[in-house]
Amino acid sequence: MTYSTLISAADLSKHIFEPGWVILDTRHDLANPEAGARAYAEGHLPNAQFAHLDQDLAGEKVGADGVFRGRHPLPDRAAFIATLQRWGINNNTQVVVYDAQGGMFAARLWWMLRWVGHEAVAVLDGGLPAWLASGMWLSTEESPRVLGTLTDRASLVTTVTANDLLANLSNEKLTVVDARAADRFRGENETIDPVGGHIPGAKNRFFKENLQADGNFKSPEQLRQEFSAVVADPTKAVMQCGSGVTACHNLLALEIAGMQGAALYPGSWSEWCADPARPVA
Repeated sequence: MTYSTLISAADLSKHIFEPGWVILDTRHDLANPEAGARAYAEGHLPNAQFAHLDQDLAGEKVGADGVFRGRHPLPDRAAFIATLQRWGINNNTQVVVYDAQGGMFAARLWWMLRWVGHEAVAVLDGGLPAWLASGMWLSTEESPRVLGTLTDRASLVTTVTANDLLANLSNEKLTVVDARAADRFRGENETIDPVGGHIPGAKNRFFKENLQADGNFKSPEQLRQEFSAVVADPTKAVMQCGSGVTACHNLLALEIAGMQGAALYPGSWSEWCADPARPVA
């Protein structure tokens, strides 16, 4: 069986040491970038390796042309493949990613593996809290790996650029959905990016609305009902957020809901607002 969206703590516990499985810890704190590595050192899922958002899951903020690409732009594709190989990932590896923030960071790596054509990747539903609530244990041991042989395959996802969304301001062919909290979407309490507001015409779907009170994802039926009120046609929808991270949480929720085909704007608000020529709502 291949897991391609979510996996429960109970199911993961049956495979935690199974050959052909790779577990990745993506815990992070935007305000304290080293917090995730410290948390990993203090205790992580057995057999897990650590994936750093800034170092492993993002590229250079400024491109070769000198233009700011956002706070967490996608890394060079070949460099990312090399990172995945370093973690021991092959083309037939089942990957499981988790964090302690409801999938906020794990969903980014889930999407990125799909970006390079790897479908067998799932987010641990409920993350570390769900693992502990199930009576499972943590480890402080490192998990060395033999270099993997993953190859770059046809992408399973799509992306759009700032220019695509500039054009969309006039033709409105795409539904743009912002995953940030409602106050930041309105331009209030902006403490991360230099400009408050949102892309004109965008709708707001805070990524935490995808979760139940216990931190697990809502059912496919509930997610489908809620997203249908925001997105009429997922193949004509674009997910964005502050820097292309929590937008992936909405993309995962759409996949769970059976509403495939939405694109990611990787630069998101951090890239958009860096150019004063782009309009702000």
